[in-house]
Parts: sequence; C-alpha cells; structure tokens
Amino acid sequence: MICLLGGARNTFASEVDSPSPPAPNLAKPAYMLPLVTPAWLAEHLAEVRVLDASYFLPEHGRDAAAEFAAAHIPGARHLDLATLADLGDPLPSTLPPPALFVERLGALGVADTDAIVVYDDSPLRSSARAWWMLRHFGAGEVAILDGGLARWRAEGLPVESGTPRPEPALFTSRPRERDTRALADLQANLATAVEQVADARSPARFAGTEPETRAGVVPGHIPGSRNLHYAKLFAPDGNYRQTDALADAFADAGVDPARPLVATCGSGVTACTIVFAAHLLGHDAALYDGSWAEWGAHLDTPKERR
Repeated sequence: MICLLGGARNTFASEVDSPSPPAPNLAKPAYMLPLVTPAWLAEHLAEVRVLDASYFLPEHGRDAAAEFAAAHIPGARHLDLATLADLGDPLPSTLPPPALFVERLGALGVADTDAIVVYDDSPLRSSARAWWMLRHFGAGEVAILDGGLARWRAEGLPVESGTPRPEPALFTSRPRERDTRALADLQANLATAVEQVADARSPARFAGTEPETRAGVVPGHIPGSRNLHYAKLFAPDGNYRQTDALADAFADAGVDPARPLVATCGSGVTACTIVFAAHLLGHDAALYDGSWAEWGAHLDTPKERR
C-alpha cells in the first residue's frame, strides 16, 4: 500500500490562508455513464475525482474514517457522510446547509465542474446518498462505482492507505428545485395521491412488525405507500441489477417510475437508491428527506401497519 504524504491542509480555511492556487479542473473523460465499472474507473482515475461515501449506523460497529485511512481507491477522498448533514436538525442525515456542503467539497479539492465518481463499502449502499446530494447541490457529472470498494478489490485493483491532503477547489452551489419533499408535501399527497410513494425500508419495518430503533418513532408506513426494499435493486453479487430486472423490481412493488414518484426510507439514505435506480431507468424521482424518522415521530401523521 502507498501512504499519501504532504500537500495542502485538508480544511476549507486553507483555501483562504494558503497562497497556493485552487486545484485546477481535471480533463474530463469523454463520456461517463451514471454507473461505472471498476475497469472503467481504473482507466479514468486521472480524469475524475473519487469520493468514498461509506456510511454506517451505530449498530454496524464500523468506523468509516478509519476504514478509509486503512484502504481506499487511489486518489479518493473521504466524504464523511455522517457529518455532511444538518447537525442542528434533530432528524438524522438531513441535507446540510449549502455553506457546509460547499466548504466540505472545496476542502476535498472537488469543484462542481469536475467529473465525480462516488463509491462505498456499506451495507446501506450509501454512495447513492452522496450521488443524490452532489446532484442536488449542482455537481455536473456524477457516477456511482458499481459494486463499490468490494468489487474494486475483488477485481485485483490496487488500494492505498493514509489520509489525502488535496489542494482546495471551488465548488459553486446551484441547488436543484423540487427534488426534495417536506412533511407538508407528503401530508398533502395523502388526499391527492398525485405522487407515488416508495419506501426503501425492509418489509418488516414497512409492515410495522419490527420495532423502530429510534426513540419516539412509531412503527409502520405512510398510508398508500409501496414497499420497494432497496436490497431488491441489487443482484446477489452486489452490483445493481440490469435494466430489465430493475424495472421488474419496481413493477413487483406496484411502482411505475415513469409516473411522479417520491422515495422514502428510515432517514433519507437508502431511499436514494430508489432515486438512483429510477434514474438508471430514465426517470426522475424526488426524495422525502425527513423520511420515517420524521413521519413516524410526528403526532399528527397517520401510520399504517400490515
């Protein structure tokens, strides 16, 4: 393994304090699909910014930062999804303030004009959350590494250790409109049913037969929503399913990705996998960022169990 040494301090302040100029934009690859293979990424490493978006829940007993420092794709930077959130919001994992996102990406040497590939080594498939946030805040080209770090290593590709210290860059935030939904939107949708609601949680949590781990959150699901467990969007080998199989997964859940769609889950992380899968099928979906952590804890929201 290679240990990365030297470079500018890995803080946003270094963009102001250091006389070094911002990192130059990369020469982008001629074409990048939204889902790339390890072989493609290995060939284009010098043309993209790579971000490790691994994210774990407390029950996983894993440390994303420590695992990144021990082994990551060469040149990758640690996004730290656990802290890239609105830490003043009592809800978990909600969108960070634009200023925090801009600061984090700039400190990692990532510009909004760069081609970006995200990956993870998480059972939550958390790279989809990073993909969605990057697009929400205005990144131009973002892809997910299919199979994540596990597939990269399985294909015999190299990793390196250490904590990179990239030159800062300028990330300009241009938030997308209407790609998120709030509690009031979902409440209004109960009467209109204009948008389908797909829930990425496990069937047991959706049915309300499994207790919620967060205090004050009632088990169940949003009335009228459909259960599309995020795990069903992946093949047994850990890669995203092929297009026909993805379409079948949506159909089996009673969800039509060509119609208006909102994805939800426990805290807005695995729901992004539904949004990404719909994107692979050529459709847009919105995210209910508060998800069940908000709806299930709210006194005035109806909950269904079955």
